[in-house]
Amino acid sequence: MFSMPMALILSSHVAASMVGGGVSQRVLNAAGIDTMLVPTVLYGRHPGWGLPGGGPVEQDLFESVLSGISDQGLLDVTDVVLTGYFADVGQVFDSAAVMDVVRKGRRINKGAKAFSPEPIIVVDPIMGDAPGGLYVSAAIAAAIKDQLIPRAHLVTPNLFELGHITGRPLTDLASIVRAARSMERPVLVSSLPRHGQIGALYVDEHEAWLVVHDRFPKAPNGTGDALTAAFITYLLAGEDAKASLEQSVAATVSLVMRAAEWSAPELPLVAAAEVLAAPLVTLEAEAVQLA
Repeated sequence: MFSMPMALILSSHVAASMVGGGVSQRVLNAAGIDTMLVPTVLYGRHPGWGLPGGGPVEQDLFESVLSGISDQGLLDVTDVVLTGYFADVGQVFDSAAVMDVVRKGRRINKGAKAFSPEPIIVVDPIMGDAPGGLYVSAAIAAAIKDQLIPRAHLVTPNLFELGHITGRPLTDLASIVRAARSMERPVLVSSLPRHGQIGALYVDEHEAWLVVHDRFPKAPNGTGDALTAAFITYLLAGEDAKASLEQSVAATVSLVMRAAEWSAPELPLVAAAEVLAAPLVTLEAEAVQLA
């Protein structure tokens, strides 16, 4: 039976802002990937605009939504689990348990086969940024590190989060690559300053690739969410790590370009959806070699 990729997103739902799980969902949907979004919070807007409205999803409700998905048999055919922002330590432990269920799934449900032979677990360890530091509790940050990252096939921290997770000083590109490799799984690092520009770095045990681009004076929130989701879409399409990095960074940059062109306060993920598949810029990744 014909099947399309299916992703389970465990992250925030923000009604009026293009951030969090809403960004992940729209980027994945634009690539033909079906999604199930289980919200960790229900906010009216991004906190950067002021009081967001709404609040965290209680753990009992979070578990109940996951149970409904499980009872439908959809965890057996989930191709991607993507985690993002958490508001409660219990949500992190529930997400770890769901990852285990997905990885042990039968890869078939009611005659429909999963798109991929094996699922991909992606952890976006949303916990903080420079210069402010952590914006989740220390307990949530520790649970992400201890419970989710060991289960992940790919981790997508920003530079601050990489340093916090690994406990290593990140003083130059070599130290960043070594810190990423210490996590013993592929890592996509965002928000990486580089000679006045900014970029993203992909690292695994065999290779490291860096893409840089000019900084924007002001970019909407949600670019990290867009980058992670776009990277997943290219991986599922069969692209290698280098091409996935180049295309996903180019797509994210193109969204910001459209936002600047249109004076849009949020990422124009619907109006500019075409740039996800056909970015406005071409970026070339450079190999990073350690001495």
